[in-house]
Amino acid sequence: MGTFCSVIRFENLQELKRLCHWGPIIALGVIAICSTMAMIDSILWYWPLHTTGGSVNFIMLINWTVMIIYNYFNAMFAGPGFVPRGWKPENPQDSMYLQYCKVCQAYKAPRSHHCRKCNRCIMKMDHHCPWINNCCGHQNHASFTLFLLLAPLGCIHAAFIFVMTMYTQLYNRIKIILRNKTSIESWIEEKAKDRIQYYQLDEVFVFPYDMGSKWTNFKQVFTWSGVPEGDGLEWPVREGCDQYSLTREQLKQKADKRVRSVRYKVIEDYNGACCPLNRGIKTFFTSPCTEEPRIQLQKGELILATRGLRYWLYGDKILDDSFIEGTSRIRGWFPRNCVEKSPCDGESDPAPEGEKKNR
Repeated sequence: MGTFCSVIRFENLQELKRLCHWGPIIALGVIAICSTMAMIDSILWYWPLHTTGGSVNFIMLINWTVMIIYNYFNAMFAGPGFVPRGWKPENPQDSMYLQYCKVCQAYKAPRSHHCRKCNRCIMKMDHHCPWINNCCGHQNHASFTLFLLLAPLGCIHAAFIFVMTMYTQLYNRIKIILRNKTSIESWIEEKAKDRIQYYQLDEVFVFPYDMGSKWTNFKQVFTWSGVPEGDGLEWPVREGCDQYSLTREQLKQKADKRVRSVRYKVIEDYNGACCPLNRGIKTFFTSPCTEEPRIQLQKGELILATRGLRYWLYGDKILDDSFIEGTSRIRGWFPRNCVEKSPCDGESDPAPEGEKKNR
């Protein structure tokens, strides 16, 4: 509140020009980048927010950022305090003990010094700091010191988040390499188990490229020459499998995905914005954290949803005959509140058996 009050006291907000300097630009840029990346890592990778530890961790990150910015702006805008122009001691005889500043046309109060950058005499001047583009003195000494204390503590917390994020990613990467998988293949294997369990099938999916030896799997990626083994088209497979064991499972999953998808009819237009402001607060703040596209919707269109979140769905537009044959599929995310379930046409598409489980 002190910072806000100091800001609204500015005459014509002239003090805001202090932001137009390399010091504040770099300082605020570093604060913004470190805080944003730490919060994104906390949300996406480390300590889920629904856990107690994740919530406390995220609140602490926000708290560091707020306190750092508060003290930074307070040190910058509240200022050090200037000796009034024309000032002189109450007892005229005391002036013999003081220096006279010709620039300010006033005596220098005890512990005050003239700053060439600010062109004023500063109360209890410590130094002129380029990072706040102002002097550190009587009125902002505490805020400036707290900023210097809180900034490293916040950086240590952010560094901890970065290290744990990188460690988690490296651990997961090494784990799938030792099983001779990729991230996509791990996902395919998991969906294969879901498909078999969903339909209660009497079959077992065996991942074909896991050779049973972690060292053998490791050598599929890392070699002394730096050139990976194989030509990238054919791969060694374990006994009982062939080159097409995985691709056959993918085809089964594609067919299953089509059967279990749900048809929706667009009831409100959607412009394809990543975080639409006109679709409600919950839709705005729960936009999927992915680079997958959003698709524009027009009232009356039909769309086949294959997966979804609480407030968003992902699917393909059902194109009519007016589209040229060979046109690429139009698919992506869209808000749930723009569509409603549509009765299925049994002759054109099989009836959906329900929405696919979200992960």
